[in-house]
Order: sequence, then C-alpha cells, then structure tokens
Amino acid sequence: MQKKEQVSALQIAFMIMLFEIGSTPLFLLGGKVKQDSWLAMCTGSLGGFILLLLLLWIQQRSPKLDLIGMLRFHFGGVAGSVIGLIYCFYFAYQSMRNVRDLGELTALTLLPRSPISLTMLIFVLIALYAIWKGAEVVFRLPEVLLPLVLFFYFLLVLLLGIMGSIDFYRLSPVNEGGFMPIFEAALPDLVSFPFGQMIVFLMLWSLWEKPGVPVKNTVTAYIAISIFLIFMNALNVAVLGPTIAGISQLPFLKTVRTLSNLKFVERLDILVTIQLFIGLLIKMMLFYFCAVKGISELSRKPAKWWVFPVGAAIYGTSFLARDYTQHIAFGLGPSLKIDPLFQIGFPLLLSISILLRGWFKRTSS
Repeated sequence: MQKKEQVSALQIAFMIMLFEIGSTPLFLLGGKVKQDSWLAMCTGSLGGFILLLLLLWIQQRSPKLDLIGMLRFHFGGVAGSVIGLIYCFYFAYQSMRNVRDLGELTALTLLPRSPISLTMLIFVLIALYAIWKGAEVVFRLPEVLLPLVLFFYFLLVLLLGIMGSIDFYRLSPVNEGGFMPIFEAALPDLVSFPFGQMIVFLMLWSLWEKPGVPVKNTVTAYIAISIFLIFMNALNVAVLGPTIAGISQLPFLKTVRTLSNLKFVERLDILVTIQLFIGLLIKMMLFYFCAVKGISELSRKPAKWWVFPVGAAIYGTSFLARDYTQHIAFGLGPSLKIDPLFQIGFPLLLSISILLRGWFKRTSS
C-alpha cells in the first residue's frame, strides 16, 4: 500500500461489532453447561476483555506500527519476519474457515441445488474486489451493514417476544453445577472464539486517521457487542430449552423457525441467513485483508500484488474438509487448541519485550 490509508474511529468501532457478530449467534457457545451457557459467555467475554486491554496497551506503545512491524522491531528482522509470515498464514486460514461456513450455510438454507464451489467463489470474489479497492472501502461497509443487521436482529427478538416464545425460566436453575464447569466451558474455547479474534485489530488500529489508538471507541464497541452476544446465547436457551439448544447444529435457525405460526410472513430463517452472510462475509474479508496486508509488508511489494494469490489460496484450501461436520469438528477441536498461541502467547511475548526495552532504557539513562 503505497499511500497511507486511513479510517475513522467510528468505522473501527462498527467493524469490531460486525466482526465479533460473524457467525457467533448461529451456535450455542458453551453448550456443555446447558442453561448456564450465557454465564460461560460472560466469563469468556471478561477473559477477552482482559486480552483486549493487553492488545491496546501493546498498540499504544507502537501506535504507528501494525503487528508485523512490531514483531520485526521487537524480535529482529529474521525472527520477526518468520513469526509475521506465520501470522499471515493464520489469518488466511481463519478467512478460509469463514469461506467454507458461507458456502455450507448457503447450501443448507438458500441454494441447496447450487454447487458449493460456485457460491464460495462468488463470496471470495466480492471480498477480493473490496480489498483491491483498499482499506477505506473495506471499512466503509460496516457503516452501511451494521445498522441493518442490528435492526433485523431486533425485529426477530421482538417477534419472538410477541409470540410468547421466550421463556427465561428455562435458564434456571442458575449455576446448578457450580463455577468450575462454567470456567472449563469458557476457558480457553470461548476466549478464543469469538473474543480472542480481536488479535486481528493489531493489524488495523494503526490505520486510524488520528495519532494514537482509538481506545474509547474500541472498548465501547467491545462491551456493547459482548452484551449482545451474551443475550443471543441466552435467547436460544430461553426459546428452545437447554437440551434442544445444546444438540441442535444451528440453534438460532431453529429458534427463528418457531415463528412459523405467523400467518402474515413466512421463511424468516432466510432473514437470519442473510444476516449471517453479512457477518461472515465481513469476518472473512477482514482476515483476508490482514493476510494480504501482512504479506505485502514482509515482501515490500504493493498489496495488489498479493490480492489474487492469497484469494486463490483461501478458496482452494476451503475444500480440504470432506464435509461440514468435519469442518466444524476441526474448527471447534484442534483449531481452537492452537488459537491461544496466536491470540495470547505471542502478544504476551511482545508485552514482555516492550517492558524489558523500557527497563533497559531507564537503567541506561
């Protein structure tokens, strides 16, 4: 990227909210603790908030650098570049997972007879076009899409309330098995997904149009969207009950299908699907953008050189899983186990390096 691209604090806040929504409302995260899954989400969001404060502190120490620049500065040119390249692969891998989610969701709900390869290619090409246009175009999308997504979620919750489908007594008894099962369900899985994925913003905060870091907007957006996700998790249990919500593959779709008794509107699950398309597309696009941005920085070549190769790699690797069951099993299994290395491990090493550098400077002076 030859010229400095800049985005506003509001665009960053909207991006955080839409990025964190992604496909999260689709699943019952922390379902192992049944009606206490919302408490597991609370615990996960609190752990994610502590991690967010660490990431903001790291960014404040190097406000003009992104993650790749920080790694090269603190770990040296060679080691920093190697770790940076690994991060680029990690971002591309996360983007690939969202591409597959988009394809499978389309086949499951809207276009069951369309080839999944074609629908995934369309989504990749949409993201490719936005990234080709640059960061300012990518960050303009949430300004348009987030109000629309939140309005439709509000409308669905309102209809569920009017129909009498919501029964919050299904969330009782609260804390039936004690706090230990809740902690085990939340840590590290719910910290890793979705809250720990805020690591991606170490690649993006440096794009802010003003000096420094947009701390207030970032923290406000994180808290607001955490409350929303906790509520949506509780809503699935309040409508379906802990047992059905826990065994459903896509509990939020099942929740909305309880509105089938409405006579004036049908197929509201399509509305849910469109909302999830938007969230997943933004999430996939942002990971894709960060992979391109990182490789561009490491190679010292313009980002447009890498948009097509990275997009082709993301699209090709999205077919590695044989079916959606294997894709989900890997994502909620081995994939979640390596996430803490990228979301917690390397940021902790960065923070230690920052502290040591500061200590050596003070002692030498």
